[in-house]
Amino acid sequence: MFAEKVIELLKESERNPDTIDPFKDEKIRQILEEMQTLFIMNMNDANATTENKSLWTTVQVRHSALERNKRCLLAYLYSRMEKIKTLRWEFGSVLPPDVRELLSDDEYEWFSRYSTNLASYMRSLGQDIGYSGIDLTENLRPPKALYMEVVCTTDYGKLELSDGDVVMLRRNSRHFLPAAECQTLVRQGVLKQIV
Repeated sequence: MFAEKVIELLKESERNPDTIDPFKDEKIRQILEEMQTLFIMNMNDANATTENKSLWTTVQVRHSALERNKRCLLAYLYSRMEKIKTLRWEFGSVLPPDVRELLSDDEYEWFSRYSTNLASYMRSLGQDIGYSGIDLTENLRPPKALYMEVVCTTDYGKLELSDGDVVMLRRNSRHFLPAAECQTLVRQGVLKQIV
């Protein structure tokens, strides 16, 4: 039946709405091959409809299947693009290797361009009043307190705070740090907030 593979693709994508699944190269290739086959069959039958009007309905059904495949494929790609935008806001400009391998090369290139554009925009904010930019990804949720207690999950090394103090982040070490300084490391999994 027409459009079965693309429906399977959308269902797989919707099973985990908050996470990104590996890019389905093979399934997308199969969908595109089906679309190419439908298009060629339609071209042949459309040329024959001048002599045989009964083919017209078949051409319309195939064309509807082509349009459905196209819309569903675009919905799948758009959904992935929105999830990739979310990854940029959560992880910053560098993706963890396990997340990076879930993206296709084109998606990773799109992520890099989006990241560059976002960084340029953030640098441009506040220039008219003398600031060198504002990091919009720093506080995704309003902080409940100015400082937070955290524990280090890995041997990260030195972290220099904005006041010039240097904190050594070693595995299982506890710290009481300014929330603005450690939000990014919490999102990356280097630090874990103690509640």
